[in-house]
Amino acid sequence: MRYVCAVALAMALIGHSVPGWAGSSSSSGTLGQQAGYGAGSALGTIVYAPFKASFCILGGVGSAVTAIVSRPTAGKMVTASCGGTWIISPDVLQGHEKVHFVGESAPERAAAAR
Repeated sequence: MRYVCAVALAMALIGHSVPGWAGSSSSSGTLGQQAGYGAGSALGTIVYAPFKASFCILGGVGSAVTAIVSRPTAGKMVTASCGGTWIISPDVLQGHEKVHFVGESAPERAAAAR
């Protein structure tokens, strides 16, 4: 079982990091720099993802308890804990995007779009 999980994680990370540096028009720099950002993205995701997953699981457990009293609040808890950034992309490493550990609710997204 561990082997299957490790292979699935490796495939997901490799699949994500390759398009990030393979030749996107928004990125600049040499191929070596782009490869470095791709590798950094994969390593950053490996380190960051367990913390994000733990936060999401704890938020889900908390929202299940909260759902007994208030379903809207439970929904907001799930959105906050499981939303946001899950993958550290090369754009995050370059400073073009921000990491959002906590997800945004609909009113926050609408205010940010203005």
